[in-house]
Amino acid sequence: MLFRALALMLVAGAGSAAPALAETARPRANPLLVQTSAPIPRPAPSPDATAPKAVTDLIGPPTLAAIDPGAARRAAEPPRDPNRGAVTNLPLPRFVSLKSGEGNARRGPGLTHRIDWVFTRTSMPLKITAEHEHWRRIEDAEGMGGWVHFALLSGVRTALVAAPRAAFHSRPDTAAQVVFAAEAGVVGKILQCAAGWCRLVVDGQKGWVPIAALWGVDPDETIE
Repeated sequence: MLFRALALMLVAGAGSAAPALAETARPRANPLLVQTSAPIPRPAPSPDATAPKAVTDLIGPPTLAAIDPGAARRAAEPPRDPNRGAVTNLPLPRFVSLKSGEGNARRGPGLTHRIDWVFTRTSMPLKITAEHEHWRRIEDAEGMGGWVHFALLSGVRTALVAAPRAAFHSRPDTAAQVVFAAEAGVVGKILQCAAGWCRLVVDGQKGWVPIAALWGVDPDETIE
């Protein structure tokens, strides 16, 4: 009887403990959390925030100065006068003379260009028609020429007798005394030009001759 009573007490105690253990193992609901079947809506991101930025959007479109750094300077400069040399800003065309006894006229402005013509007469007049860096495009009385280095040229003015025969006078007057005469191709140094006449020195002799009889000076040019 005693054994049976103890067994009944153990069975009863086990039955009462099981619900308690089950109660402690069951998770408790958090009153702050609400379980819903639909997701919580979120604001849609703007297209600008997700789309990749183009380079031009980040740094702006390329400027003319970035493409060509010299463009702004050239735009600020006045247009170049075609009647002036690009290097010296001296008038074009203009006359000079050959400084040395030999000058190579090349096809282009540089030593790599072929030699087309060789001038071999010291002090002969030449006409400059173009400039490029250290090079000048020149031509002679017959229109022959090319590009020569500026070091071969001189600012000393000379003229070539273009008429078959030119009379040089003591004064700029056709009625004045003829002091000497020169054939075509003779070269003299110009001393003075005015009013359609030039005074030259040729082989030590000086005289006045009409500009129309010469090549190497403009018809209305004045030289003092």
